[in-house]
Amino acid sequence: MTSLLPPLLIRLAGPRGFCAGVDRAIEIVERALEKYGAPVYVRHEIVHNKFVVDRLAAMGAVFVDEIEDCPTDRPVIFSAHGVPKSVPAAAAARQMIYVDATCPLVSKVHREAERHHAQGRHIFLIGHAGHPEVVGTLGQVDPGAMTLIETVADAETATPPPGAALAYASQTTLSVDDTADIIAVLTRRFPTLAGPKQEDICYATTNRQAAAKAAAAGADLFLVVGAANSSNSNRLVEVARIAGAREAHLIARADEIDWRWFDGVATLGMSAGASAPEQLVQEVIRAARTRFAVTVEEVVVAAETVRFKLPRELVVDS
Repeated sequence: MTSLLPPLLIRLAGPRGFCAGVDRAIEIVERALEKYGAPVYVRHEIVHNKFVVDRLAAMGAVFVDEIEDCPTDRPVIFSAHGVPKSVPAAAAARQMIYVDATCPLVSKVHREAERHHAQGRHIFLIGHAGHPEVVGTLGQVDPGAMTLIETVADAETATPPPGAALAYASQTTLSVDDTADIIAVLTRRFPTLAGPKQEDICYATTNRQAAAKAAAAGADLFLVVGAANSSNSNRLVEVARIAGAREAHLIARADEIDWRWFDGVATLGMSAGASAPEQLVQEVIRAARTRFAVTVEEVVVAAETVRFKLPRELVVDS
């Protein structure tokens, strides 16, 4: 029987959604609740996704802005984005139990920053002002030891301390292409600039942007499931537009879709930010099926098998 609904091809980018660092951070909160009981406190959103945060809150996690908002007799968890050194120092001073859920790839950037600083280099940090990851990285070294670079224009005009040896580091969730343009300017201006031993932009960000490019090619519309405050999700929207999607939008849930976007749309590209669970992607597909005869096509550019170890204090002995 022929469907009376208009056809819609959905091209699903792969990989999409949760990365290893997000999986680990969520599991840390779940394990902490099992070990210590509720409530367990979490400084800032554990990851940038309301659905995830609300689920953990229902299990007994309490999300706070600062260490001072926590009672001293309950554990506190630091988010996947990383924290300045002053935060664990404050927790230790209050004799609190604390668990660090910082993504290991963010921790790698922190260690690089410490190494450059110890070697007397001034550091250009490529990233977005105010983002929790950037705040955490800036807080690994002395005030004034880093210069934040947000744009190519910043790279063209940045003035480091006279005679200082120089290095750069990057936020892990930036646009691969935009960051490459900034690095090109910095290395042109400062030929002896030291870089990271391995690329700072994480494998998951790189893979999701590559998959979004592939799924967006020829798409009439592209949707990214993710949070408005998620850097990597916003970058996916930008990447999809540049890669050829006629229109691209960021949505948190299916109920944020404006179905007028679908006028004249035959091919929809889709991805999800690294903090967005797959069930929210499937929610969008189910919503589309009520209006269209949907065909789903996976556009996979890489397979991810990375897993990160849990903190020792949360590992259950077998």
